[in-house]
Amino acid sequence: MENKLIEIQVYGAERICTSCVNLPSSKDTYEWLEAALSRKFPGQPFSITYIDIYQQQENPKRQEMTERIIEEDLFYPLVLIGDEIVGEGNPRLKAIVKEMERYGYQALEA
Repeated sequence: MENKLIEIQVYGAERICTSCVNLPSSKDTYEWLEAALSRKFPGQPFSITYIDIYQQQENPKRQEMTERIIEEDLFYPLVLIGDEIVGEGNPRLKAIVKEMERYGYQALEA
């Protein structure tokens, strides 16, 4: 099955989410996810983007999501694949991998 190139979006902020005090920062989570997914899906291209929720976004969908995170007090970092939220606050690698497999990616078994 040919996989579709997906974009993983990690929404976050410099300051740590109030409910996520003892967790890694959004930027740290983004970097960890990028490394972990590259190891899990070697040779299978995907893009991963970090989006600061307090910065104005040129892309209307991204701007809408940043406003939603702030207005609805969603936990961040928030991980989005397509239009699906696959992680919030302390995203689980297993859930993200499962979503990527839905798009045809094949995880390397550990």
